[in-house]
Order: sequence, then C-alpha cells, then structure tokens
Amino acid sequence: MTLSKPRHPVGVIHGRFQVFHNDHLKYVLAGADRCEHLYVGVTNPDPGFVEFDTANPERSQPENNPLTYFERYRMVFAALLAEGLAPADFSVVPLPINRPEFLRHYVPLDAVFFLTIYDGWGEKKLAMFQEMGLETEVMWRRPAGEKGITGGQVRRLIREGGDWESLVPLAVAEIVREIDLVTRLKT
Repeated sequence: MTLSKPRHPVGVIHGRFQVFHNDHLKYVLAGADRCEHLYVGVTNPDPGFVEFDTANPERSQPENNPLTYFERYRMVFAALLAEGLAPADFSVVPLPINRPEFLRHYVPLDAVFFLTIYDGWGEKKLAMFQEMGLETEVMWRRPAGEKGITGGQVRRLIREGGDWESLVPLAVAEIVREIDLVTRLKT
C-alpha cells in the first residue's frame, strides 16, 4: 500500500496566462491537488511591472501581453470553477514576478511555491525563489520541446482564424469571444 503525500496548507503557482489554455489548466490543477488553498498568481499584471529578461526576452513584448490582468483573472477563475474547484479552494491574484521585493504584498511567503521547468526562465525563477528563502516544489522538469501548448500558439491561431478553441477550456473560449480578442490581436 502506498501512502499519498500530505497536502500543503497553502500553495502559490503562477503564469502570464496570455491566453489561459488547457496545459495551463493541467498545471494549475496539479498545484491545487498539492495544497488546501492555492494562490494563482497572474504575472505581468500591469504594464508597469513588465520587464525585459534575457532568460525569456519574448515574454516582455507588448504583443505577447495583449490581455489585461482582469481578463486573465476571469479566464482562470471561470476555468477552475468549471473544473469543480470551489471559490474557497483558490484565489487569483496579481503576481509581479519581475519585482520579487513586492511578492509579500500579494501572496503569503510561508506558502509552497510550485513550479514547472522547461527552460532557463524556469530555472531563473526557481533560483530567485530559493534565494528569497521560499519553500519551492518543482512539480515537473521537462525539455523545452515537451512544453506542449503555448500562449503564443493560441494567440496566433486566434489571429489567423485557426482551431484555437480546442486548445482552451470552454469557459475561456467564451470569454475570448466576449472580449473580441480576435479583433484586438488582428490590429
């Protein structure tokens, strides 16, 4: 008989979620499964917090950040509710990953910080969290080629009229249509 690993009281997970897609959902649900309450941090919440980083230079470009914090909040919240999580199980908050000195204002620092690592940017965040003395848990580490769906891929398919809807939760597709992201991405 194998014993399941005890759940942490509080966890923090994060991402840009530009657009929240099915692989983001798997990632967030894996974090939710590891704790009693999960804080889902939306990074680059405000253009004032977006900074260039050589570990992942594309993430700071305006065309790769077309959604507002509130739009991404709605997508994450709706997708998690549709998966059966109760509002008491999670909180969606801004998380200025480029300004680690501000993290304490957004999430509890005694939480476990969950990460997945595919590249140098993931390694850099892990090192940053560890240097801050935060408890971390790498849920999985995979080569970049195994990342799966990307926000850039979803945005490109939306812009070009391709099949993006199969790559996102139904609740997210509804919000993408409601906010007319197609027009925004084409202009």
